[in-house]
Amino acid sequence: MQILRIAKKEIMINLRDMRTFVFMLAFPIVLMLILGTALTNAFTSEFELSDMKLLYSNTAETASLQQYWTNFSAAMEEQGIVMSKAEPGVDYEAAVSEGDYTAYAEISDEGIAFYGSPIETIESSVLQGMLTSFSGKYSLAAAALKISPEAAEAIVSSANTPDDFIAETTVNSDKKPDSIDYYAIAMSTMIAFYSAISASNLIRGERTRNTSVRLQAAPITKGQIFIGKVLGCTAINFICIVAVVLFSKFVFKADWGNHYLSIFLILLTEVLLAVSVGLGLSYLAKNDGGRAFVMIFTQVASFLGGAYFPVDESASFTRMLSNISPLRWANQGITGIIYGDQFQSALKAISLNLIVAAAFLGIAVYFMRKREAL
Repeated sequence: MQILRIAKKEIMINLRDMRTFVFMLAFPIVLMLILGTALTNAFTSEFELSDMKLLYSNTAETASLQQYWTNFSAAMEEQGIVMSKAEPGVDYEAAVSEGDYTAYAEISDEGIAFYGSPIETIESSVLQGMLTSFSGKYSLAAAALKISPEAAEAIVSSANTPDDFIAETTVNSDKKPDSIDYYAIAMSTMIAFYSAISASNLIRGERTRNTSVRLQAAPITKGQIFIGKVLGCTAINFICIVAVVLFSKFVFKADWGNHYLSIFLILLTEVLLAVSVGLGLSYLAKNDGGRAFVMIFTQVASFLGGAYFPVDESASFTRMLSNISPLRWANQGITGIIYGDQFQSALKAISLNLIVAAAFLGIAVYFMRKREAL
């Protein structure tokens, strides 16, 4: 009962503090809106190709090549590519350079001559890849024809069915985070870790306000005071995180998936970790050193954890640094749950949070027992 009273006292003190609402609620929401809006293009992988028009001339005399090209042209048109046969004497370079066509191809018995657009470079590269595939298959068919006409026919007939050669499999390819989705997660985990700042003043605040003597004189043990303060600080900070998550979902329309229990467990254990870190460091450092160190540590952890922008994992050193950030564990766990239904990643994040929280709570308990006062 005494523990609950201490926890209630902590909750009421924070609710009366306007800085709690400004820092724990307004700050992540505003930052989410600014970064999510400003960096929209950095999170989109969609690209629409413009209409592709291929101007071609066919001077081949080989009957088989003529037949294969006819079949290939029909397949290209089925894919939405406009095939135009060049009139004699046409200036194909000017036609392509001026944007009338995406590319020009000349088919002959010696091979395919290709001229791509200097403007529509991506579309031109797509057409070049298709023609290269056609050329390779025809060369293979021509070689097979000398041995087995049936094998050559099978190779050519498969030119219109690339799926026979390439099987593509994706995991939720259509479901990926945009900028608002990313920063909804990043800001929630960041502000959850900022709980360490308020936790660093849990016990020290009683000493600076000279209320620690009154607490010790009350019929309550130091252990009950300690547990009550940890529970109260964890509860009020978790309530703020839930408010941020719900605001981002219903106002910004962020995608939080369907597994809310796992997501909130990750955030709850992260808040507990942050409270434990702040409390443990307040005992390790003297005077205001603990609070200053916690503020620096939370900023570094936020930076490495990808709170402000995605961390580049291509460099091994950057990846190693980011993996020490608790925000990194939480972000990976939540992202895995939302976009891949990966409960293992959520379990990993929860386990790491609890292990680190237990370690810092142990440090705080050890130093509290060594002190006569709080």
